[in-house]
Amino acid sequence: MEQKTFNIHDIVEMKKPHPCGVNRWKIIRLGMDIRIKCEGCAHSVLLPRKEFSRKVKKILEHGES
Repeated sequence: MEQKTFNIHDIVEMKKPHPCGVNRWKIIRLGMDIRIKCEGCAHSVLLPRKEFSRKVKKILEHGES
C-alpha cells in the first residue's frame, strides 16, 4: 500500500463532509497526530496519522513543501 505524504497547509477532501456542509480541510499541524481545520466554520480536529490517512479522499491543493 502506498504511503501518502502530506505537507502543512495542504487542502484535503475527506470521505465524509463536515456537518457545516463543507468538505475542504486545511492541515495546520503535522506529527504523530494531524490537526485539520474546516475551511467553512474554522472548527479544528486532531486525528491520529493512521486514521487521517484512512479518512482522506484526495489532496485538493498543495501547501508549502
